[in-house]
Amino acid sequence: MPRVRARTHEIDEMARMMRAEAEGEGKQGMLYVGNVIINRVVAECLDFKEVNNIHDVIFQVQGGNYSFEAVQKGNVFYQRSRTAERRLAQQNINSWRDHPAKYALWYFNPTAPGCPPTWYGQPHSGPFKEHCFYEPKAGTCDSVYRG
Repeated sequence: MPRVRARTHEIDEMARMMRAEAEGEGKQGMLYVGNVIINRVVAECLDFKEVNNIHDVIFQVQGGNYSFEAVQKGNVFYQRSRTAERRLAQQNINSWRDHPAKYALWYFNPTAPGCPPTWYGQPHSGPFKEHCFYEPKAGTCDSVYRG
């Protein structure tokens, strides 16, 4: 059973986001970005209480800016999604998850080498190539650990 319901246009948006944010990190990197997107859909906590679908997650505004750099800079729309990215997005929707993004709600690409142990007070769950992943502090977002 899928972790979330997704319409065709949301799968396309998610695939485009995964490609824009992590194409240089290959299939695995794109799947990790997909983990974060789906985790934000299912999270009923913190900054994600009001986002209940993939479209809302991708276009969420926090602190006056879009949450994802690819949307802020517009490069999420530079290229169409390809069949390969749509398949990866569908894998995430169908429950594919893996460490370090398995429960992550955030990721970023630091300008300096290495990942800080926390990011905005949230613990580091691990790196993958150029990205650092962070999951919620224990007891603050149990919904992300379900399903």
